[in-house]
Amino acid sequence: MSFWERWFEPKPFNSGYVSVSDMHKIYFHEYGNPKGRAIVCLHGGPGYYSRSSTAADFNLKKFRVILFDQRGCGKSVPAGETKENTIAKLSDDILKLLAFLHIKEKIIVYGSSWGSTLALYFAESHPDKVERLILTKIFLANNDNAVWETKYSGWLYPDVWEKVSSPAEGENVPLYYNLLLKSNVRKNQEKAVRLYGRYEFALGSLTPPNVDDMPVSDEDINICKIYTNYAANKFFLKENELLENVLPLKNIRIDIFHNRLDLLCPLVGAYQLAQKLENCHLRIVPALGHGSDEMRREVKQFLKKL
Repeated sequence: MSFWERWFEPKPFNSGYVSVSDMHKIYFHEYGNPKGRAIVCLHGGPGYYSRSSTAADFNLKKFRVILFDQRGCGKSVPAGETKENTIAKLSDDILKLLAFLHIKEKIIVYGSSWGSTLALYFAESHPDKVERLILTKIFLANNDNAVWETKYSGWLYPDVWEKVSSPAEGENVPLYYNLLLKSNVRKNQEKAVRLYGRYEFALGSLTPPNVDDMPVSDEDINICKIYTNYAANKFFLKENELLENVLPLKNIRIDIFHNRLDLLCPLVGAYQLAQKLENCHLRIVPALGHGSDEMRREVKQFLKKL
């Protein structure tokens, strides 16, 4: 992010913490019009965190934009905690946050990557709470995604994937690295981040970065710890759960944006989802990578017209 983007980032009109369990408190921040239509933004990961720059893409005179850090993520506490941390718990947290903020009307949900996964789960579980879904970089968290990561992506990046997978010696790759991260041995944790945690840096890049030269922070370790815990547990979803439970979405308008050559979450997942939805518009962005300038421009233009 450039200096000028940081300078002009919107400032929250409200922020704080909500206790969602005896163990977890989630951090939230709100932007825009306190009396406007509510939009809840769900960040990616699992393990990443919300960014104020996301709010800048919306018409802040019209909307009340709500962001929060999911359990164990960002400013939420305890940081990096994987206990009591499942997709069902995260979905319940959205309800608790809405209640805390006294929001009773239907909301718009905006989710990107893992945020799209959580958005779909929440809408399928509570369709009465959702007016509209705006999703980018669809991740269905199913076996197709797992096979893509552990097999087919390696056809394009065999040199990189060999370094990632060989230490696991044929065992469950995310589980192997999750155990390293939970060992609390710093060199093991850094190894997990540099290899498995940063594999996504390679996907979509014609010149994969040398991750050995990248420093590893406590935040990086927490992010990877949460992600690997979800991945090792199949994201706490039944196989194809999101695709097979779309009926509750029939009255919800859904807009999807996905890059043509997204090599982290291949387009086929977004296409399969759109084919099963009635009120859905899929926009295929002609770009490479999980994120791209082309997608950001197209999504930003769309959001500003809401």
